[in-house]
Amino acid sequence: MIKPILISTMKRDLCSILLYLVLLFFFCNDACPQVHEYLHVSVKHPAYRLWAKEKNVVITGVGDIMFGTTFPSARFLPAHDNPLVLLGDLADTLAKSDITFGNLEGSFLDEGEPAKKCRDTTICYLFRMPERYAGALAVAGFDILSLANNHFGDFGIPSRIRTMQLLDSLGIEYAGLIEKPYSIFSRGSLVYGFCAFAPNAGTVSIINIPEAEALVRKLKDTCDIVIVSFHGGAEGAEYQHVTRKEELFFGESRGNVYEFSHRMIDSGADVVFGHGPHVTRAIEVYRNRFIGYSLGNFCTYGRFNLSGPNGIAPVIILNINTSGKFLSGRIIPVFQVYNGGVRVDPEKRVIRKIKELTSADFPESVINISDNGEITYK
Repeated sequence: MIKPILISTMKRDLCSILLYLVLLFFFCNDACPQVHEYLHVSVKHPAYRLWAKEKNVVITGVGDIMFGTTFPSARFLPAHDNPLVLLGDLADTLAKSDITFGNLEGSFLDEGEPAKKCRDTTICYLFRMPERYAGALAVAGFDILSLANNHFGDFGIPSRIRTMQLLDSLGIEYAGLIEKPYSIFSRGSLVYGFCAFAPNAGTVSIINIPEAEALVRKLKDTCDIVIVSFHGGAEGAEYQHVTRKEELFFGESRGNVYEFSHRMIDSGADVVFGHGPHVTRAIEVYRNRFIGYSLGNFCTYGRFNLSGPNGIAPVIILNINTSGKFLSGRIIPVFQVYNGGVRVDPEKRVIRKIKELTSADFPESVINISDNGEITYK
């Protein structure tokens, strides 16, 4: 939705252009051969282009990000103490989009104790990234981050506060916490709304769908494009399918991600990015809006299981119009190796996996996925 004041300005500019052209047409006669040329190019005036909504938007989404942890030991940090090494050439790809999204699976804090006591650190998976690593997110081009997940609170309130301070200083938008449920920001001529949800304490609930719907409707009232992120679904290779039912994991409800995603779009969301299962899931276009049910492990260093489907993931690049309608997309297949960072996968394994899962879980799908990862309407 374009704000009223912006519409008024565009209308005034457009009317001025049209009035000028009409006067030229009637009074210039043959003395102004350039009139017809001006009539042709005047539609390129910025006011007209925005009014006509000709410009499309490129949005890139990736899954979990954790650059290494100093807990329980600094040996779980990457070589050369540089998280950008983990991203390789993909940092350039991420920076080219209008909006780039990821899920920050952990927090930044140089020193601090776990929020919950850990007797055996070899089996406690708690993530505390060095504060100096936060800048890599900005260099790589991330615009929005979900903080709604089960690891952001590993080191309690101090880590939550410090991470938000760092992201604020870098100009990166974030959402998903009780203290910061959503973000509204501008890029160019468009206003974006971003919100995130999870089943975990301290986050905005994925379980309470009516409240989530109300938040999305509120954002749509003032924003052109609304992006929703969720952390939901059971974890691991056994849980790659979208069941269309509530999912439980170790007795905890992880939400019904199918119902949640559809109801978010019904409420005004334009893009929905999921994460949480640590594996890739199917994609869907519902009511001309894109849903990625799980973007898997994108860049997760040191203490993540990267075997089998856990080690492959997509970089999803979407082309949408300024009303949020999905036009086309592309999957860049990536993979991780233990202590090796993330790289483009020449075998394109995740493309085959997404094609397989989408065909199985959404036989009614309105999209095609090519062998090279191009996503188009049928």
